[in-house]
Amino acid sequence: MMIAGQLALTVAAIFAGAAVYVSVAEHPARLSLDDRSMLIEWQPAYKRGAAMQAPLAIAGFLLGLLAWWQTGGWLWLLGAVLLVANWPYTLLAIMPTNNKLMALDPASAGPDSRRLMDKWGRLHAGRTAMGLAATLIFLWASLR
Repeated sequence: MMIAGQLALTVAAIFAGAAVYVSVAEHPARLSLDDRSMLIEWQPAYKRGAAMQAPLAIAGFLLGLLAWWQTGGWLWLLGAVLLVANWPYTLLAIMPTNNKLMALDPASAGPDSRRLMDKWGRLHAGRTAMGLAATLIFLWASLR
């Protein structure tokens, strides 16, 4: 049994599970709040989520690379690259919206902050999709 591949699968599944939770439970619940409360909840929640998910993406990538190196199985490499693709996706696509939301004072929250929050949710869905895809690819690789 190859432990690196199984650990890569586990880490990717944790990443994907957290992203799915945000997409289907936390963010929709947040959107049901008033504008001020929504922003107050999002700002620290995002910081904590990023502190958890960023290292998971790197760890899953490194473990996937190790599994690829050990086996030569291209699926391990594909899953690893897809998982770490969350970094550039976040930095290039999501970070401008994050920065705008972080810069907002909750006291001034209103329709513009809600539009940004809606946009953030759509962008976050991309992170969720990449995490799920990496998990399924690692699962496929582990079953071969």
